[in-house]
Amino acid sequence: MIDSLDESGLPYPSVVRYEGEEVIVGREAREALEDVGLGVHGNTVRSPKFLLGQEAVTVGGVERSPIDIVADVIRHVRSESLTRSRRKALGAADRAVVTIPVNMNGPRRAALREAFAQADISIAQFVHEPFAALYGYIRGSDDPQSLVRKLKGRNVLVVDWGGGTLDLTLCRVEPGRIVQLRNGATEDVGGDQFDQVIRDEVVGRFAVRHGIEDTDVPTPEARLRLLQSAERNKIDLSYRQVVTFYTPGYFPQSDTALEYSLSRTELDEITRRLVESGIGKIDSLLESVGVAPGQISLCLVAGGMAAMPSIRSSLHEMFGPERVVIPKNSATLVSQGAAWIAHDSQTLVLAKQIELEMARGSRLPLLRAGTPMPSDGDVRHERFDLYCTDPTDGTAKFSIVTPTAIADQPQASDPRTFLGTTTVKVDTAAPPLVERLNLNVEIDDDLILHVNAFSTQRADRSKASYFDLEFGIALPNDDNTDPVDKTDQPADPPKGGLVVRANVAAEKDDDLIPGDVLYKSKPHAFARMPGRYQATEDQRLEHLYYKPCAVCKRQWGDPACRCATAS
Repeated sequence: MIDSLDESGLPYPSVVRYEGEEVIVGREAREALEDVGLGVHGNTVRSPKFLLGQEAVTVGGVERSPIDIVADVIRHVRSESLTRSRRKALGAADRAVVTIPVNMNGPRRAALREAFAQADISIAQFVHEPFAALYGYIRGSDDPQSLVRKLKGRNVLVVDWGGGTLDLTLCRVEPGRIVQLRNGATEDVGGDQFDQVIRDEVVGRFAVRHGIEDTDVPTPEARLRLLQSAERNKIDLSYRQVVTFYTPGYFPQSDTALEYSLSRTELDEITRRLVESGIGKIDSLLESVGVAPGQISLCLVAGGMAAMPSIRSSLHEMFGPERVVIPKNSATLVSQGAAWIAHDSQTLVLAKQIELEMARGSRLPLLRAGTPMPSDGDVRHERFDLYCTDPTDGTAKFSIVTPTAIADQPQASDPRTFLGTTTVKVDTAAPPLVERLNLNVEIDDDLILHVNAFSTQRADRSKASYFDLEFGIALPNDDNTDPVDKTDQPADPPKGGLVVRANVAAEKDDDLIPGDVLYKSKPHAFARMPGRYQATEDQRLEHLYYKPCAVCKRQWGDPACRCATAS
């Protein structure tokens, strides 16, 4: 594996600067922000990946597509990589495994794919950034087999705390594979947010100390240069106790230079709210699947923020110092993981079965766990023909769920995670189990689940898309011989909340029709007539529940009813 780094031995900064027809990318663009007189803030874009999904942005008075801006970054990195390394070693570099934040939605993924296409690179596969980091950590270790044996049957949390996002993935190492249990992400506590808070607090404290008027406002260029200083000084405080901010003429009205000494203790105070918010996100992720911090055998930390002492100490407090690992290559671990996945020709698979909630609490598997994810240009497709068991409210409801825990054969009693619901209009005059429903399910090469529903009588269509899915990947050269330790299995997550009454079925079965609906179309089913279809006890109770007491007219189950008509 060949690391492609810039001349300073660090990853290429995601900064683009436009000066006329010239495009400047990377560290040169970032350093230009710190030099007085070189361009203006309006010509520079930081972290353009997070603009994907927007139609256009204005850069230096020129309207540009975020796709084009990201493509400029990709072209630069590819060109520099081919120049700095032996070209034969990298080959044409026209195909890539690309890592993405776990909360990057479908339109943004499609836009990123288009940006790579503009740079003449096809995307073989998308991989969540923290998931790639875990694969890279195992694959790049001195003894991958020993590490796998140590982690087999255990829970691993990957904390990828970078400049743009905090990305999380809770994984389990199983025989022959790594699977994701739950993902989480937020853009509210990324490194860029830290930089802005540090800059604004330093300016505010300096202004109070020196009596700077509120009307003495710095230029946008000066504010951006100070933002770069905040990022640099934040990094320096990882190994120093004090740093100094100095920007001459920062306050133009009074021509006052900003000079401020910031200690590590003061930095921790300024950023405490952001650190606590990020730790809270980790705690919420674990709680959502019933996993306690003590059930995490390894907390792997990646990303540029991993070196920040306050983040490191908070993770130590939560998981214990012996279980928190911050590799020396934490800043490049995500990209190295993607490289190993490409080298090993690995293909992601669905970690959990995708299911449709149906009448009477049954579930229809739509896509099985272990389904290989499509490569560029391919789609996994399944079609299902269903019936509506209860057209009373005029809608058929398609609720999509997935098992909360990992299971090769999920049981009906296992807890489920709700992905979403889509509905289509149905004919309210039709009897139950008459109107046909069509459901088409697809997963595309952007790892997006698409659900398309259609009702035959009303000819109504609806569609929904879901990107919050979990995946699995094969372990590199795993011997798959050691037994799995079950001691860290997550507990059932908290249950409760409202649910939608499922009203679709895969077959014509009167037992699936709710009792109150069945009575309208087949009242004789409740008459206990020999030789005729008889309602089930559940259906009789459902019919009575919606039918008031024949004597006192109170609702079924009302404690004030003493008429015993339910029996």
